[in-house]
Amino acid sequence: MKIILSRKGFDSSSGGCPNPIMPDGTLLSLPIPDNNSTDKYNDLIYGNFTYDKILKGLKPNTVFTKCHLDPDIREGVRLKPIVNWKPAFGQAESALGVLRNAGVTIGDLFLFFGLFQKTECFGDTIHFLKNEKPIQAVFGYMQVGRIINTSEEIAQFPWHPHANSRFHADKNALYIPSEKLSFLPELPGYGVLSFRRDRVLTMPGKNTATWVEYNFLMPYNIYGNRKSSSKDGGIYYAGQWQELVLKENAEAEKWAKSLIEENEGKNANKLP
Repeated sequence: MKIILSRKGFDSSSGGCPNPIMPDGTLLSLPIPDNNSTDKYNDLIYGNFTYDKILKGLKPNTVFTKCHLDPDIREGVRLKPIVNWKPAFGQAESALGVLRNAGVTIGDLFLFFGLFQKTECFGDTIHFLKNEKPIQAVFGYMQVGRIINTSEEIAQFPWHPHANSRFHADKNALYIPSEKLSFLPELPGYGVLSFRRDRVLTMPGKNTATWVEYNFLMPYNIYGNRKSSSKDGGIYYAGQWQELVLKENAEAEKWAKSLIEENEGKNANKLP
């Protein structure tokens, strides 16, 4: 089983701020702005907050209307539920090429991560905690159960942004999760995760994108020509890449399983 670290949600270039770690610990990945999409921030909801209301607290001087809801793995996120909704993750163009070149296939596991910062609720508004630094953390997962590569099949998911005709037919795909995780069959093949210290990728004391120096994340365990640019400990893969595919590795599989398991265990809230 290959593990794929897939960067998603808001960051400094897409959206212009971190995603919120909600006061209840939810890692709420905000879909990036997309004027070609049909989903709108005011149509999405978490608890008593629509996404546009959350954004007004986090980034009050910016107004976004439409968004690219992908991966679409959080159930009940739409104010108006979609009949026969199914979870899906879309990828296209060069990022899809990375996945195809690495041979990502059925049974492989996506770990979705993004940039996050803790928040507080002040009245009816969500604000970032100014004394908390942003971190990169794993917020969701999907084990591949099916890969859809044709426009005709993708069109059967009309609510998904990758069903939009602007995506080139030969460079567009949807990944559909398995019904259950093969290594944790008591859990569904996709899901979202809450904040836990062991789900943080950022190395303590380093900049946001410098990760804990796990052996299985080192360049020689990554598909393609990757080079760590870190000069003083940790791992740093420069650029705005989306997909990082790890070579098959028992240690990586054990790590991924520990992140998804609901039982936090003894060391879940301790950084390596």
